[in-house]
Amino acid sequence: MLWLILTFHVLGASIWTGGHLVLATTVLPRALTAGDPGILLRFEQGFERIGIPALVVQVATGLWLASQVSDPGRWLSFADPVSAAVGVKLCLLAATALFAANARFRVIPTLSAESLPLMGWHIRAVTLFSVVFVMAGVWIRTGGF
Repeated sequence: MLWLILTFHVLGASIWTGGHLVLATTVLPRALTAGDPGILLRFEQGFERIGIPALVVQVATGLWLASQVSDPGRWLSFADPVSAAVGVKLCLLAATALFAANARFRVIPTLSAESLPLMGWHIRAVTLFSVVFVMAGVWIRTGGF
């Protein structure tokens, strides 16, 4: 069972992080150069169909996996390398949720050529968070830094 949950978790991470890396390194620069928010919106519409379910799978499997390697009461204690990695992942999840909510409710509804740079910062931040998510997962499997 553990291998199956871990497989779904890693697949979700691959989709989420890979999609954001593509978005940040190819789609965003093209949209910024063209001053065309439609480029971003078209990518996001397609990506959300697989990206959001991948994130949901990651959260569900991540919570289960975290409960297997650390007591939930210690997840934010940062007392040992595994608890620290779980804590980092939970903090990144909260930051991702905040950036996503801000983008969804504040930035995207009024997205224009002028607000593309602000959206770009949201995209870069969530991409960075997703890469650190992956790194923290590796730290859990390898025992820390």
